[in-house]
Amino acid sequence: MARFQPAFPILVQQHFCHEACEPSLSCLSVYRHSYSSRTRQEDGLVRYLSVLIPFTLGLGYFLLGMYAMRTGFHLLAGKKMEAVLARFTQTPTRSFMTGLLATFALQSSSAVTVVTIGLTHAGLIGFAQTVGIILGTNVGTTITTELLALRLESLAVPMLLVGAAFWLQPKRVIRCIGLVMGGFGLIFLGIDTMQVMAKPLEQSETFRNLFLESSHSVWIGLLTGTVFTALIHSSSATTAITMGLMTHQIMTMETALAVVLGANIGTCFTALIASIGTNAASRQVAWCHTLFNLAGALLFMPFLSSLANAAAFLTATPSLQIAHAQTIFNLVCSLLALPFAAQIARVIQWLVPDRASTRP
Repeated sequence: MARFQPAFPILVQQHFCHEACEPSLSCLSVYRHSYSSRTRQEDGLVRYLSVLIPFTLGLGYFLLGMYAMRTGFHLLAGKKMEAVLARFTQTPTRSFMTGLLATFALQSSSAVTVVTIGLTHAGLIGFAQTVGIILGTNVGTTITTELLALRLESLAVPMLLVGAAFWLQPKRVIRCIGLVMGGFGLIFLGIDTMQVMAKPLEQSETFRNLFLESSHSVWIGLLTGTVFTALIHSSSATTAITMGLMTHQIMTMETALAVVLGANIGTCFTALIASIGTNAASRQVAWCHTLFNLAGALLFMPFLSSLANAAAFLTATPSLQIAHAQTIFNLVCSLLALPFAAQIARVIQWLVPDRASTRP
């Protein structure tokens, strides 16, 4: 009877070679190599999924929570926000405080910037009045970061339950408060979920090599924070992920701060998109926001070690160090620039001129 010729002769030979000969050492070594290679591939897939699934779910929870919280605040104060922005922007200082408080109320610097662009396009406020608002939004967004750094993950489920109970109430104000509380609960749940990916990442040789390279060049961290934030349109999410990684000491503090500075640049992408098709004043608002954040990040890059030391002096908790460092960065940049708001406005108007007004 003709012998069967299998597609994988080496593997089949181990089962049937007793009919003809003893298995050779070379056959066994090839089989072991094939088995170990397949095992490594399966382990790599499991490790990849153990990072991807928590990251995707956690980021989804986080962004959904930010949206719910922002919607709740907007329903509570959004109708008055445009009137406030238009009324309380007569001086740079008042504009600064307006931008700070509006960002705290809406929990989104991008949202306040987009509203400012809309008001400028409508002619309700001039471009010079918006410089203080932009400086204020950069400080206001640090309040969210400081809240995230408190590590209130244990309150996620209670806040979700209370938020759901409030949402079922008939009164509109109580329902809006419930939406805000539920949003906070989802945010902390998302942070807790994303932290699950820290251990597989810590064991990943590719990830270790990436952040080893980043430790030699913080510019890679800056670029990573910029691109990632531009893609997901949330600097708070980028900062929250960085805090989670720092909790497990996966990256150096200098690299983490570079990522956060990059997030400050990437968040301007939303304003640039919102300014497409608008008038010159609105484009000037978007570019003022972008160029200011870019200049501030580039100026602080050589002093990341000093910034990290200042944050470490304030607290020993890595997540709080990131939050405090971001607050220091935004406060210093905004307060130094505030006295020169008029000069900054003239520079931006020179860089982004109103071509319609210059036509004969």
